[in-house]
Amino acid sequence: MNSHKMDKKGINYGSVPGLVIVAVTIAIVLGVGATILDGIQDTQTQDSFAFNATQDGLQGLDDLSGWQTTWAVILAAVVVLGLVAFFRRSSD
Repeated sequence: MNSHKMDKKGINYGSVPGLVIVAVTIAIVLGVGATILDGIQDTQTQDSFAFNATQDGLQGLDDLSGWQTTWAVILAAVVVLGLVAFFRRSSD
């Protein structure tokens, strides 16, 4: 009945480069988005609706980019744990 069984292998090393590319792409998109919003905000009247909207957008990008370090640490931990598991299996 349960046709959606979880794969117990987890993340394989073939998917790590893809995850790194995704992380770098996210960093680039956040940086470009912040640069664009900052440039737009410089042309707006302070405390106007448009200024406040771009300020909220910049704050959101700042909040999201703050998680990049955490994502990098998690990705590095996955790689290290995978290497440990690989060498344990090869020594058995």
